[in-house]
Amino acid sequence: MKTRILVFGLLMACGIGAWSSAAAAARPAGPPAGYKIEDEHTQKSPDGATTIEQYVNKDADDWKWQFWARREGTFTMLGPEQDDYSAGFRFTSDSKWLVRMQKIGSGTMTLYLYHLTPQGFVAATKKPLADLAWDYMKTRPEWRKVKKEPEYHISANLVKGTDENYRWLGVDWPANRYLLIGLSGDADVKGNKPMQTGVVNGWRCRYDLETGKFDVPTIFAKDNAKAVMPESP
Repeated sequence: MKTRILVFGLLMACGIGAWSSAAAAARPAGPPAGYKIEDEHTQKSPDGATTIEQYVNKDADDWKWQFWARREGTFTMLGPEQDDYSAGFRFTSDSKWLVRMQKIGSGTMTLYLYHLTPQGFVAATKKPLADLAWDYMKTRPEWRKVKKEPEYHISANLVKGTDENYRWLGVDWPANRYLLIGLSGDADVKGNKPMQTGVVNGWRCRYDLETGKFDVPTIFAKDNAKAVMPESP
């Protein structure tokens, strides 16, 4: 009898230990020690189910920012971490896609894209969405008109209208299908008085969230042609 009790006790202990380990593994991760939430940057998704929280560590010379999405028991980091700057976030109206608009330096912006999964929000692309947009532009005929590749103030911006499917442009695109991205960048121009000038000035493209492909709608053709004309220094 004592042997049976001992065996039962061992099994219970092992079961509790395994449950405790599984529970610990299932608990949401979180920012490491030293990171404190900045409440003024907290925002919710259109459906109210996701909360974006921004945390900062001010102990180092360069402040370190982390961004986390909290939703229905999941708590996922919206990487990568960023020095110095908080971020802006914009959801599609169905709350399933999230764009992080991130300043990374003086006059320099990038974009990251995340998608809702059963595990919470995770990165939707291997490279930053901004990098993919620049890669796409370099395949376009307009790129051949760019006199010099941008070196300064390289920015990718999310065009306003994500929440209402860009109706202000007079289009009737499917809901929650596309993101519009604008690209800009400066370069040095040599001459009697060398200076920086814009070589890409608000060139626009469209990203298809369903296929992961870029294109340029015809409504942007005229403005895109002007966007690669050299500005006067």
